[in-house]
Amino acid sequence: MNRVHYARQKYLLDLLQADSRIQLQVVVGGSALLEKYGERFVPALEQSGFHVDDALYNVIEGGNHIAMAKTAALTALEFSNSLYKLNPDIVLVRGDRFEQLAVAMVAAYVNKTVAHIEGGDVSGTIDESVRHAITKLAHIHMVTNEDARRRVIQMGERPASVFNIGSPDVEFAAREKKKIDAALWRSIGTGHDIDFTKPYLMVMYHPVTTEVDNKGPAEALLSAVDALNMQTVWFWPNSDAGTNEIAKAIRVWREGKKIKNKKIKFVTDVLPEDFIALLRGASVLVGNSSSGIKEASYLGVPVVNIGTRQGGRLRGPHVRDAGYDTNAIHAAIRAQLKHGPYHSSHLYYQPNTSERIVDILAGAELSIQKKFIDAEVPPLPSTMNAVGV
Repeated sequence: MNRVHYARQKYLLDLLQADSRIQLQVVVGGSALLEKYGERFVPALEQSGFHVDDALYNVIEGGNHIAMAKTAALTALEFSNSLYKLNPDIVLVRGDRFEQLAVAMVAAYVNKTVAHIEGGDVSGTIDESVRHAITKLAHIHMVTNEDARRRVIQMGERPASVFNIGSPDVEFAAREKKKIDAALWRSIGTGHDIDFTKPYLMVMYHPVTTEVDNKGPAEALLSAVDALNMQTVWFWPNSDAGTNEIAKAIRVWREGKKIKNKKIKFVTDVLPEDFIALLRGASVLVGNSSSGIKEASYLGVPVVNIGTRQGGRLRGPHVRDAGYDTNAIHAAIRAQLKHGPYHSSHLYYQPNTSERIVDILAGAELSIQKKFIDAEVPPLPSTMNAVGV
C-alpha cells in the first residue's frame, strides 16, 4: 500500500481491521516511504491503529521511464519476500499503478488469490494497459461502475466474480466531514499562506508517461494560473516518468522575476481527511488527477481536466476539458469559476461500498487457476467474409 491507496481506502481498512473474519496484513511501499512525500504517513498509519507488517523500499528515483520500469522490477523482488514471510490467502490491490501490476504478478506466480479494486475503467496513458493486465491476473474483481463491469466480463472473466460496488474513493469523500485546518496548512509546504475564507484553486497535475513532452504542458498550466492571480494550492507531481520535467518547470517559474501570482502554496502530501476538506472548499480543481473525475463529482466541485491522462473515463457534467494551451486552460478555469458548484453526482457513488468489499473478501473462494470465459462473438458482415477479411 502506498500513500495514495491509503488515502482512498482508509474507511475500508478500518472495516477490514475490525472484522473478525479477516486478519488484515498491511504492506507499505512506494512514495509512502520517501521522505519528500510520506514523512507523516507511517506514523499516521500507526496512530490510526494499523500495524505495518512489512515495508517495500522499492522506489528507484529518477523521474524517467527506466526508473519507473526498474521500480516495478524491484517491487516484484521485494514483494516476493513479503509474500514468503506473511503467507496471506488473498492479496488485495487497487487501481492501475505499475507497482500494483508487479504485486499482482508475484501473487499470481506463488498461487495466491488476487482481488482487484477498480478494474475495467478506461483512461489515458500506460495506466489503462496496466489496469487491464491486473484484471487478467486477478480472480476477484470489484469495479466502480456498470460499464467497467461489462468490460471486465468482456475480457473473459467469470461474471460471478465481477462485482459493481462503487468507488471507495468517493465513499470516503462522502463520509469525511472534517473542516479545513488552517493552522495545518500554514505549517506545511512552501509559498503563500492561503486565506481559506476566500476563493482558492487546487492544482494536481501529474506526468503523462506515454507523452514525450511533460514540460511544455506544465508551463502552459503555470502561465494560465499565473494570469488568474488567484490563491492556489498546488500539489507536487507524483513520481512517475516525467516528474522531473514538471518539477523543473515549476522551479524555473517560481524563481522568475515576472510572476504575477504570488499567492501559491506548493505542497507534496497531506492526510486523506485534510485533502477532502481542501477539495470540498475549492472553487475549481485544475489538472489531470482522477480525484477530479471521481471525488469531485460527488462533492460538486468544478473541474478543469487537462490533456489525455484521464481520457475516456466516465465523467459527470462538472468536468470541462482543455488541451495543452494557456489560453484554453485560462478560459476553462474562468468558465468554471463563473459556473460555481455543481449538483452532486452518483456516477461513482454507491452506499456501503467498503462493507460490500469486506463481505466479498470474507466469503471468497480461494482460487489459483483461472479460466477464460469465451463470449459469443457476432459473425463478420457477409461483405467482409467475401473478400477474406
